[in-house]
Amino acid sequence: MAASLVFRLHDRGPQLVREVLLERGWKEYDKWEREDRDWNLYWRGSEFHSSEYHSLLPWQRLNHHPKTAGITRKDSLVRNLRRMKATFGSALYNFSPTTFILPNEYTSFLAEYKLLPNREQSVCWICKPVDLSRGRGIFLFRDMKDLVYNCSVVVQRYISNPLLISGYKFDLRIYVCVKSFHPLTVYIHQEALVRFATEKYNLSSLSNVFAHLTNTSINKFGPFYKTQKGQVGSGCKWTMSKFRYFLQNQNINELFLWQRINNIVTLTLLSITGSVPNCPNCVELFGFDILIDSKFRPWLLEVNHNPSLALDCRTDLSVKKGLISDLVDLMDYTAVDGLRGKTYQTQRNVQTSFNANISTPVPSLPKLKDHNFQQKNKKSSKMHHEKTKRYLPPDETLHWILGSKMNVVKTGFSSVKLNSCQMLLHRKRWRFHVQEAKPPIGQHVPPIRAGGFIRTFSFNPATLKASLVKLDVLVVIQELQKLTARVASGRREETTGEEEEEDEDCFDSLLWGPEDPPLLSQWLNTKNKNT
Repeated sequence: MAASLVFRLHDRGPQLVREVLLERGWKEYDKWEREDRDWNLYWRGSEFHSSEYHSLLPWQRLNHHPKTAGITRKDSLVRNLRRMKATFGSALYNFSPTTFILPNEYTSFLAEYKLLPNREQSVCWICKPVDLSRGRGIFLFRDMKDLVYNCSVVVQRYISNPLLISGYKFDLRIYVCVKSFHPLTVYIHQEALVRFATEKYNLSSLSNVFAHLTNTSINKFGPFYKTQKGQVGSGCKWTMSKFRYFLQNQNINELFLWQRINNIVTLTLLSITGSVPNCPNCVELFGFDILIDSKFRPWLLEVNHNPSLALDCRTDLSVKKGLISDLVDLMDYTAVDGLRGKTYQTQRNVQTSFNANISTPVPSLPKLKDHNFQQKNKKSSKMHHEKTKRYLPPDETLHWILGSKMNVVKTGFSSVKLNSCQMLLHRKRWRFHVQEAKPPIGQHVPPIRAGGFIRTFSFNPATLKASLVKLDVLVVIQELQKLTARVASGRREETTGEEEEEDEDCFDSLLWGPEDPPLLSQWLNTKNKNT
């Protein structure tokens, strides 16, 4: 590569990201040696300020999309899933336990509590602060007198029949990468963490956090953390590979279980897709926490916007290091790698690259989006907003525009031919217009996988088409239901040969979950031949 890629970490962490990127030949950003915007990737645990999204340059990535707190904050997740349930039906959005947001919904919770039969003996509730993580502030209760809180909380009906392994409760930390919300593009990693409680499950002792909570930040301090615990072994984590081996002896439709988890991820993301601004140069890694009950029904517990990348054990290392490496591959930096280096080199000698008639001082790296535009006609403000709300064109279009094409800039003195980097540098000084060209056919189809990341949305031509311009949620849901029904039954709907050929030629995907995920088209054809 012509120039090394540069990463910037907020507050010097996480260490795993630093190690992976340094091993891949990246350089770490040093504010004393580099310009403020001389970096390719900015990684931080908290959300970015809105101005940081607006000022992104073509070669830069942020590790968070704007406004995703709609699913990562517990009370917002409850509201969004509740809204989707009211719109599309409780039969579809049935993967989250009954939940109330307190103190605002205390009266509703009290009414529900009083209606439940035998509440003192069988029904348990779990209380969680809305904006805390790592198990902090969580407790279980049966009696209302034990519900004591001093901040906003969610109270959720406790899933009292979890699937157990050697008597221990567990959940799954599923790693989900959203590469884009417009169009929605989702990948789920093949590896995940199975997180165990370190004491045997027992409903008679609700105060024992080591029996009911699976957070590693809690269980690594438990008295039995290092002891052998039946099939679980020592510690409190498995890899997904080991969990797949466990499922082989459970006499269940494993593919159907994976598809139901996949549906939870997609349906949850659909609840905020319409409210997340378009920012193509962002990518986000979410941690979906999934509990499986004794009937092998998956439940969504919560969504983490900053899943832990700490290495507490060898299982962490085997899962998370490959996860981050695959995430970097998924960002696909190679097409724009040279732009950052070219731009800063050009900045030093930019005067020699222009016609001698241009004597105006050269500004330092401007923002890609010009904030100095003004609305001259108030009636057209809405239309203007629609045209300018996209901070950057799609990656494929951007790469096509910034390739080897030369562009003419009207300077007022003469017409000067500039290359793409010079145009970026001088955008604020001279006005120019780039007509967005359509990328070649097929370039809008995201890759089917990147290392362990499997594309789970879009998954067929119908869902791709439904998400390209304005997301058609109803079409997406219908396609999800069709696929889930086929996976559950092992059969597929009859299609004409012409439709099959068209689908296979333009789009395909993998079925996430199995150790060796099959192509969806091949799996459907195989099932069709066997029926």
